[in-house]
Amino acid sequence: MKIRMTAIATAALCLGLAAAAVAQDNPVAKREQMMKQVGASMGALGAIAKGEKPYDAEAVKAALTAISTDMKAFPDQFPEGSEVNSAAAPAIWDNMDDFKAKSLKLGSDADTILAAMPADQAGVAEAMKTLGANCGTCHQTYRLKR
Repeated sequence: MKIRMTAIATAALCLGLAAAAVAQDNPVAKREQMMKQVGASMGALGAIAKGEKPYDAEAVKAALTAISTDMKAFPDQFPEGSEVNSAAAPAIWDNMDDFKAKSLKLGSDADTILAAMPADQAGVAEAMKTLGANCGTCHQTYRLKR
């Protein structure tokens, strides 16, 4: 089972890298790809936290690393004029400093959790409270509802 979870995490990372190569010149596509990767990472952590999947340290590490990496680069994917055809709220460009701070906080919190490395399902559930709160705070302000 551990090998399977590691293989799934590796495949998700490879797919994310392939999508990143395609989206490289398109900031909307790039940020959507990054959010999908963060969503997949949160999903993997959530499945462990809920007991739907067994605890797997490598899968937890891969998910936290992906969240950290993506959220540190995420604010750079919002150049002026890229708000067209996107779920990004205009408030991002009006409050860019706050938007960047929220994104970087999620990345920093992922780093902090990774440094302490949750050792079991309960630890992952605790980590999800912190990470999920960050996601919700940002989405309430900076994501358009479709």
